Amino acid sequence: MECACPSQMTDQLRVEGDIGADPIWCHRCFCNLNIEDVPLSAPLKHELEIWIRQYGEWIDWKNDGIFPHGVELEDRFNQQGMQLTERVRAELADTYKVFYKPSTFARRYADK
Repeated sequence: MECACPSQMTDQLRVEGDIGADPIWCHRCFCNLNIEDVPLSAPLKHELEIWIRQYGEWIDWKNDGIFPHGVELEDRFNQQGMQLTERVRAELADTYKVFYKPSTFARRYADK
């Protein structure tokens, strides 16, 4: 997997949700990696793809805010993300350290 790290390789990955991005990132240089290049099982890739499409369901883009219960929606997204990260970690344990970065958008917005 190529990324912006000086060696063009990484040994640390991060599962993270974001709009229009794949769910796997280099934890060192923060580049977004193509999920097809990550050596995961097809079923886990599919679940990650379903999960990432749910990112931002708590964001009310039209009114520049979050929907009612947005924090709870984001919390559920993060719980599922942590569970998926554990599975990614198990599949890649011999090759990569795997981290999870939870989404904090709704909580930050609600605290304004």
